Amino acid sequence: FNLFAECFNRSPTLILSNANYVKKVVFPLEILPWVTVGSALFHMLISLVVWLIAYAFLFGTPHLSVLLFPLIILPLVLLIMGLTWALASLGVYLRDVAQFIGILTTVLMFLSPIFYPASALPEKYQHLLMFNPLTPTIEYAREVLFWGRLPDFHILGIYLAGSVVVAWLGFAWFQKTRKGFADVI
Repeated sequence: FNLFAECFNRSPTLILSNANYVKKVVFPLEILPWVTVGSALFHMLISLVVWLIAYAFLFGTPHLSVLLFPLIILPLVLLIMGLTWALASLGVYLRDVAQFIGILTTVLMFLSPIFYPASALPEKYQHLLMFNPLTPTIEYAREVLFWGRLPDFHILGIYLAGSVVVAWLGFAWFQKTRKGFADVI
């Protein structure tokens, strides 16, 4: 969740905080979200190493399924990239988006199965949790890291396909709206 929150919260002000790249220098602005995601991935990697050390100290050797963790994170990274491109572009034109995003991030945190597993909900409501785009990643990360179980590759494939579509749409929106960045800034 922290990977998502860090990128999601920074995205509306991404172009505005780098206005000198828009006005004075010829710079490929579409890589700015990659820098944000790369930074967040580095923070996640450090947290993962600390978690692995703590797990090894408390419970013993981690399961081999830990090696599937990058495969579980890949759809989330693509989803984050699409949302970051879209929100970075939108943040140039609508300056108040950043305030709304902070509230939305907090709501998403409580609607995501972070503090509880999805199985803790009544069975008739569990399918509603799957509408949250963070649920598959959180649930499968828990399965792979804590319990040593394999993820459902069918659902992971659907999630990956949806993430590719979101990334493509976000990038297309960014490219379409970037022509007006210098005028608005």
